[in-house]
Amino acid sequence: MRILITGGAGFLGSHLGRRLLAEGHWITVFDNFLTGSRRNIQDLLRSSRAKVVTGDVTRELPRSIGEFERIYNLACPASPPHYQKAPVHTTLTSVLGTHHVLELGARCGARVLQASTSEVYGDPECHPQPESYRGAVSCTGPRACYDEGKRCAESLMMDYARTRGVKVRIARIFNTYGPGMAADDGRVVSNFAVQALRGEPLTIYGNGSQTRSLCYVDDMVDGLIALMEQDQVVGPVNLGNPEELTVREIAERIVSIVGRGRIVQQPLPTDDPKRRKPDVALASRALGFSPRVSFEEGARRTVQYFAKEVARARRTKRSSLPAGTGDALAASRALSREER
Repeated sequence: MRILITGGAGFLGSHLGRRLLAEGHWITVFDNFLTGSRRNIQDLLRSSRAKVVTGDVTRELPRSIGEFERIYNLACPASPPHYQKAPVHTTLTSVLGTHHVLELGARCGARVLQASTSEVYGDPECHPQPESYRGAVSCTGPRACYDEGKRCAESLMMDYARTRGVKVRIARIFNTYGPGMAADDGRVVSNFAVQALRGEPLTIYGNGSQTRSLCYVDDMVDGLIALMEQDQVVGPVNLGNPEELTVREIAERIVSIVGRGRIVQQPLPTDDPKRRKPDVALASRALGFSPRVSFEEGARRTVQYFAKEVARARRTKRSSLPAGTGDALAASRALSREER
């Protein structure tokens, strides 16, 4: 099939593109490269079945982009430091961007999948969070640009389905991690891995008792494709790993993998969710979705990736990195030996 991935140069989008190419499809990556990276898609573009178009979904998509059978709308910064740097653009990306993607879907008869988020549940008052839960979101807080933008995007998806007959799918994505994350992503796994490898203290906010449920990127890609290709469920559908860990436990496991690290505490940010765990009964029943990669295995692969990244950065910007990174490459090789 001909498939468009908006935000396709981001962490999740590049993994999805890689999988779709491996399955024999033709893909077009559409990205403004504000948070996505050309490095993420260098290997994809070696294929004659892949191309990249630079553009912003907040503007109407050009007719020259082509026609598609499937559209994955992943365009939007997903980490708090990134979306809070440009909150107005973040909201417009979710709202105007989704509108423009849906117009394209209506024009060419494509099935459209919206990458929504567990953040639509806010700081939840029920646990775990089922799709029927309507959330406890602050519409005026510093995270609202993302949370409320994604909630409005879901509304647009359903209205286009009802009024225009667009074939839509909505995935509520819970915390996803893995190789290819940006070092400045600002989420727990990337933060802790990079801090430990650089010899910096691992920063937890509050006392670290808040929880996250972390899904390895390969499992998330499985879920997204399964949701797109089934014919019964429109959504929303929770996609994530229901294993729940405290932030402190995550930090301690990263320290154990790297072999060093000291944990320090900072004040808890405004509107930071205290508990996060998906109810994945619908995904399991309708999609056969069942995450396979344990946190221990996924974290080891991710730390190995960041060890190489830290070592590469040290070689190219030797004076800009803090002390303690000298053995990053050695750590990467040691991890490789353990995996073998």
